[in-house]
Amino acid sequence: MTGAQARPPFDAAVARALDEFSELIVTDMAGTDIEQVRELAAPFSMADLTRHGAFTREELILTRPTDGTALAVVVYTPVGVKRPTSVLLHLHGGGMIAGHADSDTPGLTRLMADTGCSLVVLDYRLAPEHPYPAALDDATTVLGWLAGPDAPPTIDPARIILSGVSAGGGLAATTALYARDHHGPPLAGLLLMCPMLDHRSDSTSARQMEGAGSWDRVANAAGWGAYLGPDVNDGEVSPYASAARCTDYTNLPPTFIDVGSAETFRDECVAFAAQMWTAGGDAELHVWPGGTHGFDFLTPWAPMSRDARRVRTAWLRRLLARV
Repeated sequence: MTGAQARPPFDAAVARALDEFSELIVTDMAGTDIEQVRELAAPFSMADLTRHGAFTREELILTRPTDGTALAVVVYTPVGVKRPTSVLLHLHGGGMIAGHADSDTPGLTRLMADTGCSLVVLDYRLAPEHPYPAALDDATTVLGWLAGPDAPPTIDPARIILSGVSAGGGLAATTALYARDHHGPPLAGLLLMCPMLDHRSDSTSARQMEGAGSWDRVANAAGWGAYLGPDVNDGEVSPYASAARCTDYTNLPPTFIDVGSAETFRDECVAFAAQMWTAGGDAELHVWPGGTHGFDFLTPWAPMSRDARRVRTAWLRRLLARV
């Protein structure tokens, strides 16, 4: 590329979807565009959410004991379950500024059906109305509830897998770090799908993909600015806010990370896995060639998206076979 930084090519199906669904693409976003981004979320039918009746769906309201904050959670349980199941506690995407509890649910129900897991999704508080540590507080509260005596009886508290997409993936990583460091419930696994891990957004991949793909470093800066505050200094950022600030990668649960080669978060995801390996941890990393941010949600029909879902399912099955 003459006059611009070279970047990896998009997969053909991804490139086509980026053109066809350009109204859903978020690049070059300012903080003033947050309401418009929130309006991009489309409602789903009950059939989409429950996989046409394969899961029961229950909406619950929890109360944070420290401050009385009401938290909305949705519990999906396989129909006909006879004994407590493993559970995926999922945190949705949306750049910390958008999304809702069921933003990612239709893309997760096949994984649940193929592994026999239940699913709990959290409608955590969004920035800028609720900056850090609001979302972390919400996630740690629900994790404690799931591992405690008041959780649904269909949930096995010894088999909680924490998962997240994009911003939710970054929040899942920071929640895992916080739980490890503050005597929180042990996690059976950590499933991070294109996670948003580094508030600095200054990696090679972030610079390569500026103005391209489905979420670039300009949009990323707006999301992080809303969550951390516009005037935050790098030295003030906690690893419980931005997981890339972590300096201790020991004693994390078995972790799965996947990301596209043609997206902002590629290098921070590779770095997180590498740090886990250096610390002797259990991490599985997949970098999908030509994938943009969230490619398998954008192009669920594409061969690469089907491959990505198959690999996640295989990892989760192997994990559950040993816990």
